[in-house]
Amino acid sequence: MPKKYYRYFLKAKEAKYFLSEVSETFGADIEQFLASKTRVEVNETETAKIFIINGTALLARTEGFLFPTLTFEEFFPLMPRLVVDMGAIPYVCKGADVMAPGVVSINGEFKENDILLITDERHGKPLAVGVALFSSEAMKSVNRGKTVKTLHYVGDKLWNHLKGS
Repeated sequence: MPKKYYRYFLKAKEAKYFLSEVSETFGADIEQFLASKTRVEVNETETAKIFIINGTALLARTEGFLFPTLTFEEFFPLMPRLVVDMGAIPYVCKGADVMAPGVVSINGEFKENDILLITDERHGKPLAVGVALFSSEAMKSVNRGKTVKTLHYVGDKLWNHLKGS
């Protein structure tokens, strides 16, 4: 039997609380990207809770982490990013966590458990969104092992859900 998905709008007070949580989480005023009257719709799927703001799926929550989806391109310039080499791309695009040897550069400052954008070195295209396992300073000295836990990547169920809707 197929799993049921729920879709509903947040009440104005809940939406305001949610947007303040987003601004606090990312250290940026999310409302600068939105129209004055904001409607927040929630789509609960098997993989994540997707937050559709003014008709566009901008944010998601999974595994306790709130993060911008790969369709929220306006937010990318505000995010710290990890650039990976071309050899890491096939693995990241299949959901693998980012390993230290594949990291080419670290752009921006971040703390452990902050949300990062993972991009490729050649074109700078966003490949994934993940959570940092180290701070930016500590990550510069890591030579092996995982550096980022991948939450959302190009081609995952969330990506396909967003592209299909």
